[in-house]
Amino acid sequence: MPGPGYYFIGEDEEREVLEVIRSGHLNRYGSENDPKFKKKVFTLEHEVAKKFGGKYGLAVTSGTSALIVALAALRIGPGDEVICPGYTFIASMSSVITVGAVPVLAEIDESLNLDPKDVERKITAKTKAILAVHMLGNPCALAELKAIADKHGLYLIEDTAQAFGGKYRGKYLGTIGKIGTYSFNVYKTINAGDGGLILTDDEDLFKTAFAVHDQGHMPLRTGLEVGNRSVVGQNFRMNELTGAVLLAQFRKLDPLLERLHTIKKQFKDILTAELPRLEFRKLNDEKGEIATLLTVLLPSKEDADEIATKLGTKTISHSGWHVYSNMEQILGKKQLAAGAPFRSKEFPTDVVYEKGMLPKTDAILNRAINISIGVVDGGLGSAFGVNPLSTEKEIEEAAMKFVAAASYCCK
Repeated sequence: MPGPGYYFIGEDEEREVLEVIRSGHLNRYGSENDPKFKKKVFTLEHEVAKKFGGKYGLAVTSGTSALIVALAALRIGPGDEVICPGYTFIASMSSVITVGAVPVLAEIDESLNLDPKDVERKITAKTKAILAVHMLGNPCALAELKAIADKHGLYLIEDTAQAFGGKYRGKYLGTIGKIGTYSFNVYKTINAGDGGLILTDDEDLFKTAFAVHDQGHMPLRTGLEVGNRSVVGQNFRMNELTGAVLLAQFRKLDPLLERLHTIKKQFKDILTAELPRLEFRKLNDEKGEIATLLTVLLPSKEDADEIATKLGTKTISHSGWHVYSNMEQILGKKQLAAGAPFRSKEFPTDVVYEKGMLPKTDAILNRAINISIGVVDGGLGSAFGVNPLSTEKEIEEAAMKFVAAASYCCK
């Protein structure tokens, strides 16, 4: 089930965590007057922002909380709509609902990311933001989406949970829109079990995000701001132990991504040579994607189903975690309390989500299979494949197993 960072947990992570334990300071604030306080969370925020080229970094408890903080900091709420892809993790939609706004589902294209043409069709007077989710490590068509956002005066939010370390036209993902969010759970590029981070270049937005993530304090909890707290916040603070693990993981990011690209190239080269009719997902930036998965598009749904069965995996449409039509919580609008955002004075007519509402998305995912390069996850439909520690022989054997299964339709 783990993502690539899992395979590289070792002495570096142990050393960083032991420093925190020995200091006695497990909270991100620690004690400024104690030289034993290691400031792991502050250091992580600084190092990620510096490497990625963002001005302000904010570490939080998860990718989901990063989205909630970002949306809240942008003052998105009741009466607003946020355009989301129909193929994404449910947090992209649930975070919008949590702040009181309505997720509007849009089609994907053959990149398995938002289709810019459908995004523009879905814009209404209530639309406040476009949530560009870089699914499976592949950058969205950010040039087109940013042009649409700018044209209509909308926020472009980058949900970079599955693409930490990726780039688009030379710029790190998460730094191109108004604000970017990341996730560090066990399935992600680097992981500490859970954790998240936000990047933005907007100082006022950062201060508001900090306040949202820590009970209204901004930009830091020093005591000086008491009496001047301008928003009601929550507690989404990252602790020092999580920060310590992520620091060690983050410092391995470049060789980790290089390894993934090497494996993917070997696997893909074999499939390309042996299966000339096999189609791969469209990559909006081949050098910039993070290569955690190799996604293939088979000639038909029936072919995809048959090949998936032979390989002991599932097509993407049958994997239960990331496809809108498999999200019973969204389809049934299963809130704990009835009413807003789905039925309110802003939305007097009930918002409807239903299977089949995104036919293009359904058609693409019905014939798509994910092959693991660095993320072995049945929920993504990537139960078949390899991992970052696989040998060249193991990679070749797995690739030839796929060839044997698909030769009848793709040779």
